[in-house]
Amino acid sequence: MIGAAGTPGPAVPALSVTGLGVAARGREIVTGVDLRIEPGERVGLIGESGSGKSLTALAIMGLLPDDLTPRGSVRIAGVGHDVVGARERDLSAMRGRDVSMVFQEPMSALNPTMRVGRQIAETLLIRRPGAADRSEQAREHTETSAREAALTLMAELGIPDPASSYRAYPHQLSGGQRQRVVLAIALANDPTLLVCDEPTTALDVTVQAYVLDRIVRSTHDRGSAVLFISHDLPVVASVCSRVHVMNRGRIVESGPVETVFTRPTHPYTRRLLDASELPPRPSSGGGRRGATASVASTGSVGSTGSSSAGSGSPAARPMPTRRRSWTSPA
Repeated sequence: MIGAAGTPGPAVPALSVTGLGVAARGREIVTGVDLRIEPGERVGLIGESGSGKSLTALAIMGLLPDDLTPRGSVRIAGVGHDVVGARERDLSAMRGRDVSMVFQEPMSALNPTMRVGRQIAETLLIRRPGAADRSEQAREHTETSAREAALTLMAELGIPDPASSYRAYPHQLSGGQRQRVVLAIALANDPTLLVCDEPTTALDVTVQAYVLDRIVRSTHDRGSAVLFISHDLPVVASVCSRVHVMNRGRIVESGPVETVFTRPTHPYTRRLLDASELPPRPSSGGGRRGATASVASTGSVGSTGSSSAGSGSPAARPMPTRRRSWTSPA
């Protein structure tokens, strides 16, 4: 952004959430959530089941059910209105174009009666480029160009034999392939923000690593910001640079992943770490005993080819365990 005097002004965040609350029948179940994600940044939101992570994501998407009431402010770069209080017509135009979401269970996100390739192409046909579209190649697709773009996306995300898979129904694909189709739909229009809500929980560890790698590479190539929601701390450590810890509807701790995961300050964060598969923290009196978690570069995960080093496109780092150190994002 350029200021009036021609000097660079402050960058517009991809996502700015201020004082977000969600109430059910007058009782607040999410309270005072503040989030800011810069363009291209990957930020984690962690906490146990029921902590309010998914409700926060739904509020950001404008997808809360009618019996839940949001308050506060949710602003997404390129969207000319606040998500909170917006008309459904405006929210519908925003979703899939400016912000997209990858859900935990792909079978519930895909239409079981429509071929998967058609579902990707339909996203391109329905979500026309907006005035604030960041892509120079943004254009209104024809049926033919939408199909070609869908096939390209499928190949990019490692879906085998895209031409054949294009005509498959969801039940004919594996769980990992279905989740990559959901990711293709979410990325089809190069959104400013991608919200991932437990996107790999239902996948086995090998497929999980590959899907995480695709999320990191594809969002980096597009310059999309990511809000990555999970209760799996090793996964968050492999993907995100910053993290927010949520407990009982509130954010109780925030900071760089390396800091929060090795030097937590809130008792709830310490309990989460003690229950996780992350390496032991440095012992500082009352901390977990054992080896210090080292921070070192360890390469990419789930790669099907050569290392990403020097390619300009980062890969997800290996998911840390108690037996393997984890690395902070570049």
